[in-house]
Amino acid sequence: MAEAKDFLILVVDDEDDVRDYLIMALEDEGFTVESASDGYEALELVKTVKPDLISLDLVMPKRSGAAFYRDLQKNPEWRKIPVMIVTGHAKDDQGKADLDELTMSGPGIYLEKPVKPGNYVANVRRLIGLPVEDDADNDPAVLRARMMDQMKGADPEALKKALKILGKN
Repeated sequence: MAEAKDFLILVVDDEDDVRDYLIMALEDEGFTVESASDGYEALELVKTVKPDLISLDLVMPKRSGAAFYRDLQKNPEWRKIPVMIVTGHAKDDQGKADLDELTMSGPGIYLEKPVKPGNYVANVRRLIGLPVEDDADNDPAVLRARMMDQMKGADPEALKKALKILGKN
């Protein structure tokens, strides 16, 4: 049976303290971790190591998380890598449009900063298929992830219309 130590996670975040915090949470659970501070560094790492999951900030200098995600989608092998968005800009002008676009086209999980280590690791485990402790099931991010999983087969245009309608209410 696979264990955390069998998985390589790529953490991409421009803020050193946030990146270190996420790395520590993953390493404490036994994961192997690589990191990058922007989309360009991340792209170079993906070329040399194949991460099992990418934890991705959206708003970064040089190359944004959204631009990096679009780069991943151009490569048939890279597009198979699960991506989890971790952002502090889910509801503001800097990240909302990118987040809306990305959640419609791919990543089923996004977490809003600040994140709790247990919830962060539980979502990583869920995305790569490792067992998750039951207490994580009540976390809003986990529930959102399940909902996004269920919506993956839905028509993107219908989902956009639904979001537009919900946004007006």
